[in-house]
Amino acid sequence: MDKLFNFCSEIKDAIGEADTLSVTDARKVVKSINDFLYTNYPNIGTTLELGEYREYFSDFHKFWKNHHKEILDCKIDDEKCELVADSLHSIYTATNGDAFKSVWDTCGLTNEEVCRVRFLTANQDFRGSRSFSDLAEVYSSDYTIFDENNIKEDPQFFLQKIDVGGLSQNDKRIKYARNIADFLLVHNCTPYEIINKYNRDVFALRNDMIACNAGYGNKKADMFVRDMVVLGIWPNVTGFENINVASDVNTIKVALRTGIIKTEIPLVSSFLDIFCYQYGYIDDMNANAWRKVWEIWSRKYPEDEILSPCLLDYFVYNVVGRQFCRENLYIFKGENCGHIFRWNSAQNRTCQVCHNEGVRRQPASVINKVMPCCDEEGFVAIDKTDYVRALPENQKIHNCPFIDICAERKHLMPPKSISIMGQTGWTSAYTRQGEGGGGLMA
Repeated sequence: MDKLFNFCSEIKDAIGEADTLSVTDARKVVKSINDFLYTNYPNIGTTLELGEYREYFSDFHKFWKNHHKEILDCKIDDEKCELVADSLHSIYTATNGDAFKSVWDTCGLTNEEVCRVRFLTANQDFRGSRSFSDLAEVYSSDYTIFDENNIKEDPQFFLQKIDVGGLSQNDKRIKYARNIADFLLVHNCTPYEIINKYNRDVFALRNDMIACNAGYGNKKADMFVRDMVVLGIWPNVTGFENINVASDVNTIKVALRTGIIKTEIPLVSSFLDIFCYQYGYIDDMNANAWRKVWEIWSRKYPEDEILSPCLLDYFVYNVVGRQFCRENLYIFKGENCGHIFRWNSAQNRTCQVCHNEGVRRQPASVINKVMPCCDEEGFVAIDKTDYVRALPENQKIHNCPFIDICAERKHLMPPKSISIMGQTGWTSAYTRQGEGGGGLMA
């Protein structure tokens, strides 16, 4: 805490006992803030990140690395976890378990081909990605593009062919493509066969995929393994129960708002989360919290047990996180008539009240947008979501299942992160003491 104390002392000395700040004192305050948060200097020290020792970004970086956990003090709330488990189980019962399954279109590819395409591309799913149908089309046009020997020899060609070569952080993408090809070549097998190298233990494979520095973090590795099992591409595996919910901003958002994880202060901006310590911490706690939800469900409802926490992801991420828990209920006002009504699309330009009364072509405009759970007519948006529209009539729901759990926490936001590496990453943003400038350019 010494670094933070010294910084606070500098600010206190600059302000003194004055009731107002002079321009001279304001300059001192601004300089102190910039020096502490964002300025590097010779012999500041190094930290081991992503397999390399890198200089600390600033004195605040050193403080944040050592104390971010005790400052945030994230905890799992068992009572909230039980409420969430009960709500999810009610969805399971109402849908005969279908809410926790997702068998997506494999576009006519064989199991071996689906596994190959996913294994070699899922690690590229950041800052823009391609749909599986697009990738399947590329594979069908020339399957040699996905040959691991070719990828290792010319990873840039592979990235161009799958149409991610022009996206951001190309240096990382090249490394990830080469490393995942190397991973296969070292094991001397195809992606489909690699599970046998691990005695069909998906958790052991998942851990090695993460460790090989090929762009597979927890989320991507968990999602890949989950899909291979659910699609039946890898049957008769072990360790599936160890695969967590794929932690991302959507599942973290739902965890924060339901209160299954709680922090002592709201999460800090990514501009303070130097080298992403907060994001990593909350990411881990989020996965642990959803595992706790799964454990409670399994204990309370053994007859309806799902095989792994990762299966919660289909509903929590895709339905609640992406479709329900967002500001997609639009409040309109008729420009001439003054009617107030709710609608599910901001593209509407017509007063729907007038239209229903037989008065045509009356203009209306958006005056506000809210989450469905914040309005008595939230069903207007919920009913039009892709998930609810696809449900059989007897399974349709009209509210988020967590509407009575979130309460005052429903507006909490998930963390964002700035990459450590890359052209817009922290390692490109160092500012040396006395030089000025520095930072990031978007």
